Amino acid sequence: MKLTDLATAGGCAAKYSAARLEELLRGFVPVEAENLLVGLDPADDAAVYKLDDERALVFTIDFFPPIVDDPDDFGTIAATNALNDVFAMGGQPLLALSVAALPEELPTEVVRAIFDGADRQVREAGAILAGGHTIRDDEPKYGLAVVGTVAPDGIWPKAGARPGDALYLTKPLGTALVLGGAKRGLADTAEAVRWMRTLNRDAADVLRSLAPNAVTDVTGFGLAGHAHEMATRSGVRIVLDAERLPAIDGALDAARAGVTTAGTRNNRDYAPLEAHGVAPELVELAYDPQTAGGLLVSLPGDKRMSLEAQFAAADLFLARVGRVEEGTGLQLA
Repeated sequence: MKLTDLATAGGCAAKYSAARLEELLRGFVPVEAENLLVGLDPADDAAVYKLDDERALVFTIDFFPPIVDDPDDFGTIAATNALNDVFAMGGQPLLALSVAALPEELPTEVVRAIFDGADRQVREAGAILAGGHTIRDDEPKYGLAVVGTVAPDGIWPKAGARPGDALYLTKPLGTALVLGGAKRGLADTAEAVRWMRTLNRDAADVLRSLAPNAVTDVTGFGLAGHAHEMATRSGVRIVLDAERLPAIDGALDAARAGVTTAGTRNNRDYAPLEAHGVAPELVELAYDPQTAGGLLVSLPGDKRMSLEAQFAAADLFLARVGRVEEGTGLQLA
């Protein structure tokens, strides 16, 4: 039994469109609370609640249908995607609970492999998988609710980008393109799966000493969608360098062959992108919905050399993908 045969959409491409979410949440603001540091006004990668002057809780939940057939990969990737929201806020995961909706017909060893993959990844993140909730559902879905901690003055918002900042990405793009291309015999999934199984923990550890202005993790809304949110909420213009966009092997070939997703089309509607003269496959890559993608980092320009040196010393992936300017909007040039 192939897990992906049971799903109508997989991974972060199964999300509601960002435009529809904005409409649903417009005017919906939590009850005022002095200690709610990050909620829905504006929304971010996770909620943050201040406990005292030194500690705040980071809380997130994320789950989706299978994007791969191997159950261990599915559990690991789903856990990675949820844990990365805590890292994107500058926090450290502390505790996780499973959110599982699975067909009763799935063999016990398949379900156990999903749970084992998640448990291993939660431990790798320095947290504990302490329980959860499971219901019957014809379409399998799995993920985590995660609680972490962060210093109140160490939160990384997506709304802090400033003119003069340099933009960096800590993973290559193209997970949906590669997986879609694999179904047509155009790509191998091994590299994409490896990146989706990679926590953003090590990248976040390096960033903490550099005090970035804005950070978000690139998931279902694609690089363009998340850069659009960063630009809009920061009141700046973001220019992405098309030739610098890093791609997973096979992603651009899949784009040239016409591979796309419903999530990509939703992202195009949500994030207007000036891209005159840019190759269509690079535009497609910018909009591609990522699952467990990397961190998009906006960092003061004078810290650029230090960032690049520290990532190189730690043998971590890093690509400079653009800059922040005065103005408004999003451009791929």
